[in-house]
Amino acid sequence: MTFLEAQPDQAAQDHGRRQFLGRATWGLGAAALGHLLRSEGRTAPEELARADPLAPRPPHFPGSATNVIFLLMSGGPSQLDLFSPKPELQKWDGSALPLSRTRNLKLAFVKPTSAVMASPRTFRPYGESGIQFSDFLPHIASCADDICMVHSMHTDAFNHDPGELLLMTGATLLGRPSMGSWVVYGLGSESQNLPGFIVLGSGKGPSSGSNAWSSGFLPSSLQGTRFRGSGEPVLYLSPPEGTMNRELQRSRLDAIRWINQKRHRVTGDDEIASRIASYELAFHLQSAAPDLLDFSGEPKHILEAYGVNQEPTHPYAVNCLLARKMVERGVRFVMLTHGDWDDHVKLDKQLAENCRITDQPVAALIKDLKQRGLLDTTLVVWAGEFGRTPMGQINRLDEAAGRDHHPNAFSIWLAGGGIQGGQIVGETDELGLEIVKDSIHVNDLQATILHCLGFDHERLTYDHAGRNFRLTDVEGRVVRKLLRA
Repeated sequence: MTFLEAQPDQAAQDHGRRQFLGRATWGLGAAALGHLLRSEGRTAPEELARADPLAPRPPHFPGSATNVIFLLMSGGPSQLDLFSPKPELQKWDGSALPLSRTRNLKLAFVKPTSAVMASPRTFRPYGESGIQFSDFLPHIASCADDICMVHSMHTDAFNHDPGELLLMTGATLLGRPSMGSWVVYGLGSESQNLPGFIVLGSGKGPSSGSNAWSSGFLPSSLQGTRFRGSGEPVLYLSPPEGTMNRELQRSRLDAIRWINQKRHRVTGDDEIASRIASYELAFHLQSAAPDLLDFSGEPKHILEAYGVNQEPTHPYAVNCLLARKMVERGVRFVMLTHGDWDDHVKLDKQLAENCRITDQPVAALIKDLKQRGLLDTTLVVWAGEFGRTPMGQINRLDEAAGRDHHPNAFSIWLAGGGIQGGQIVGETDELGLEIVKDSIHVNDLQATILHCLGFDHERLTYDHAGRNFRLTDVEGRVVRKLLRA
């Protein structure tokens, strides 16, 4: 071989050496930087999640809450019949409002000229705070001084699917991670035997379905795990009877884990780390889940307080009690869905039924958390995707009145986890049409929830499709008035 023929190979070798040294130097520098960032508590959750998606991680700053129980009331509960009394509606009952008052409303089914429907419910103040509640909610009303009532929520969506997606994922588009997934991505899980994000359902499921608890583009181990309130908590969790003992199962999982870890070191694929975490979690869940559903150790007065083994409260009562047990065991985010609150017709009858199902269990949950010292660190959120209009909607078949979707102004409430209870934030006009004080967007609510957990919502990001994404997308502000001083 001549010198001229050897030159390209030599150049390639020199280039290879330089590339190797450069990469090695970069790797050492990156490792040193990572060590410094970790020592200052500034390591990106994304970096830590690659090693173990469910490992506990510190927030940006000390938060007031460590866990969230989100009570999703799917369908859009009527704030005018539950939380926000409007006596002025009586004067307009059966009449149309001036078009100047309604022309800017986002309406799904009724016209701006539809007749006003006054609420048939009675309201009275409760607790030292004097927060008013409907006669449909006597149990939740007894917790008035622990509740922060928000009357000035608004959203961009006036239909159910996009409304629920915006509430739970921060955007009306499919494919975004849910709030629970973002929380576990940021904080990891404190539980070794249960998922960090669990979903419990009763009644009709959310219109958005599993998209409300999807992990989107985050690692799949961060998606919500749907639990059932009876029978086997997670379908196909247990192996068929007599097919495999626990020791054999453990040895097989160890072998699979070794193979996956070896592959993960080569590829760095986040989904391999998620697969490892999911296999391990499923193994531990086989023994932890049945114990979770065993209420034999609960005192009789606790079961009665929640409404377990009573109708119509039993299904939702079981979920509320499970939520408390899950928080005790370190589950980071528990989502309870209940529907349907979409009362276009027969509003008074259907609203009464949903309140009979949920009112007592929710109040028992708040009181139980408080008695156990868990309410201070557990943020409870009660919310639907939007509210209902002051104008009525009549179904011609049965002439039973309901209300249309109302995204411009609706009510939610929060308790615990750094929220200042016993107060009302926000105000709507005398008819409940528009917000007149302290307007709060859904993204603002999300930013505030993350703040309670110790996160700057603008810094909790994930690199996807060429840019950093966050729960609040490009919006959101922390609502300081909601927070405990």
